[in-house]
Amino acid sequence: MLPYIARRMLMMIPTLIVISFIIFVIIQLPPGDYLESYISELESQGESIDPAQIAALRSQYGLDEPFLVQYFTWATGMLHGDFGYSFEYGLPVSEVVGDRLFLTVVISVFTIIFTWMIAFPIGMYTATHQYSWGDYGLTLVGFLGLATPNFLLALVMLYFANVTFGISIGGLMDPEYLDADWSWDKFVSILQHLWIPVIVIGTSGTAAMIRRLRANLLDELHKPYVVTGRAKGVPPFKLLVKYPLRVSLNFFVADIGSMLPSIISGAEIVAVVLSLPTTGPILIAALQSQDMYLAGSFLMFLALLTVIGVLVSDIALALLDPRIRLEGGRAA
Repeated sequence: MLPYIARRMLMMIPTLIVISFIIFVIIQLPPGDYLESYISELESQGESIDPAQIAALRSQYGLDEPFLVQYFTWATGMLHGDFGYSFEYGLPVSEVVGDRLFLTVVISVFTIIFTWMIAFPIGMYTATHQYSWGDYGLTLVGFLGLATPNFLLALVMLYFANVTFGISIGGLMDPEYLDADWSWDKFVSILQHLWIPVIVIGTSGTAAMIRRLRANLLDELHKPYVVTGRAKGVPPFKLLVKYPLRVSLNFFVADIGSMLPSIISGAEIVAVVLSLPTTGPILIAALQSQDMYLAGSFLMFLALLTVIGVLVSDIALALLDPRIRLEGGRAA
């Protein structure tokens, strides 16, 4: 396995180079001097401009150099932790992202845990109690979860919380902690507000995962090895968990490739509706304002996590399912 991992990691290098070049081409569109257009926009808004700062930015990021030199400066800077300068916020990209990246990861990780904790037992129950009243009821709830957009559920919860209880459930912490340094009270405030976005974001994902797990388990439960296990007197729960459930988990593991990028991007529209201080609204604002370095850094993060996620899912699938081999060719 180690030679396979080494080869895959070496293959990641040219892949990421090509992706980074494509991203740089995209964020440079439309063609022209982005800094000049940014200066013109500030002047139209009546804001003052520091010529020394503009000159320093041109020199630091090679904005007066040819296109390939600018790309090389940006790409090599990321290797040293310099992701560029956000012209929209007037700060380095690393400072703009700041705590928002950590809060996004916290919300996403808790959402994944919530999704799996709800989806696994319900999916197993509906598969083993097919066509029962419980199966019908949970299936109805699952379809409602699939059909309800996350942002609409967030709006409904905001409305009822305000009308019924007279409180606002938006945000991820109490207002006094927004610009405060990290402390135990701030952490507790985040935990108190965390359950709303976790439920809102995780609802549709949970419903979809229940349906997929139920379908995979139903397919496995009718296969000959399960019938043989029942005939040999294997306890039902042990038979379910040891064989059919294990095989049915393949699609969970395969989703890691798309799950890791979602940890960074988050649910952008839900974040806007609930006023969450995550990276999603920043990504939308960067794309709208054509903040090239901020948008490019986000896109590069997502590409890197996608490549890593695919590698992790391939390795995990090989460990989970003995029918899957990392190496090609015929088995001996």
